[in-house]
Amino acid sequence: MRKIAVGTALITLTLTAAPAPAAAHPPVGGGGPAALSPLARQLARQPLPAGDGWAAAGPGTTGGAAASPDQVHVVTSRAELVAALGSDNPKIVYVKGTIDGFEGADGRLLDCTDLADPGYSLDAYLAAYDPAVWGRAAPSGPVEEARLRSVSNQTRHTQVEVGSNTTVIGLRGARLAGLTLMIDRVSNVIVRNITFDDARDCFPAWSPTDGETGNWNSQFDQISVRRSENVWIDHNTFTDGDNPDRAQPSYFGRPYQVHDGSLDITHTASLVTVSWNRFDGRDKVMLIGSSNTVGPDVDRLKVTLHHNLFDRSSQRLPRVRFGQVDVYNNAYRLGGESFEYAIGVGVQSAVYAENNHFTLDAGIGAADLLYNWDGTAITTRGNWAKPAGGAARPVDLVAAYNVVHDPDLSPDAGWTPALRHGPVLPAPLVPLVVGPLAGADRLPL
Repeated sequence: MRKIAVGTALITLTLTAAPAPAAAHPPVGGGGPAALSPLARQLARQPLPAGDGWAAAGPGTTGGAAASPDQVHVVTSRAELVAALGSDNPKIVYVKGTIDGFEGADGRLLDCTDLADPGYSLDAYLAAYDPAVWGRAAPSGPVEEARLRSVSNQTRHTQVEVGSNTTVIGLRGARLAGLTLMIDRVSNVIVRNITFDDARDCFPAWSPTDGETGNWNSQFDQISVRRSENVWIDHNTFTDGDNPDRAQPSYFGRPYQVHDGSLDITHTASLVTVSWNRFDGRDKVMLIGSSNTVGPDVDRLKVTLHHNLFDRSSQRLPRVRFGQVDVYNNAYRLGGESFEYAIGVGVQSAVYAENNHFTLDAGIGAADLLYNWDGTAITTRGNWAKPAGGAARPVDLVAAYNVVHDPDLSPDAGWTPALRHGPVLPAPLVPLVVGPLAGADRLPL
């Protein structure tokens, strides 16, 4: 257990765990569990603390804490990662070094042309669906069909499925590049201490009716949680690395968008805790709820976000539909030409935002922090904002929004969170604690 003093508050980061069992059998790869430090073994078996957000509900979240010695793996390649994650047996998977989703069977890194269907090329796609020629109808025909086959090829290669009862934990410097960690139709999963880098889409789709002039849309998230329960995402970093959105070209007058979400929680997923993560310079960060359709998502999508750092990311911090989402003690550093909004209030959403801290660049005000995506209410308490060149001070996010926008949002989302672990920090302390402690490589592995 690590304790740090900040001002008058004592913050406890839970780093203890049940003792690890005897030394493991030979691993899938990567040098072996026998070489792991005792603390690395303990952290990998650490469950989510009791009461720590929605993922503590029901049976709680233990991941691979019950893994037998032969289900402890250290992996260094895509093939080893896929093999280690596949079963539903309790297992611990340590990621060592960089694993790239574009790694081929022979170890060579593939590029987009290796995954493209023979009938697809970007030049052919641009020629076929130029709005000046094609109009505003959705793309169809042979080139679009070839693009869809290309997307399927990439999905099979760069999307890695995670089984139930799993802990995926990075050793120092661990990086998963160019891949999607897919947590779908499973339960009891923990992901910790990994940098997720550039989950690029080789084959973005042109959507001519998205917005007034159309937009490019991509498919692959860095982590996608779907139809799953009891998931803990902790101390990870999400980045586009050396392939940022600002470096992409424009086609049809719109940015060519090759990235989708950092961490999307959709398709009836629920009981998820997202803690101590860092989202660096990303556009679409976190979508909770996949559509506005009233149906299976009702009474699902229960998510807690605490002690995360949203650093110069643009939107969906998070954007919520339907879910009861607790957003507390998060630090926001917001700015740049691409900033759109922080918290999106969607259909039947019930967000409770408490004691968050917003540091704002010039041109961004408190009225810009919420966006109404057909929602009606959000509870905001104890939040502070620091404007450019000014002092931090308390801010009523709903009141600030309502002064500028119509229709008004109600200040009462209709519920009060009960699942929180440890003290809730006063908002002025949040950037002092979250800044240095959130993200990958902050745990002592």
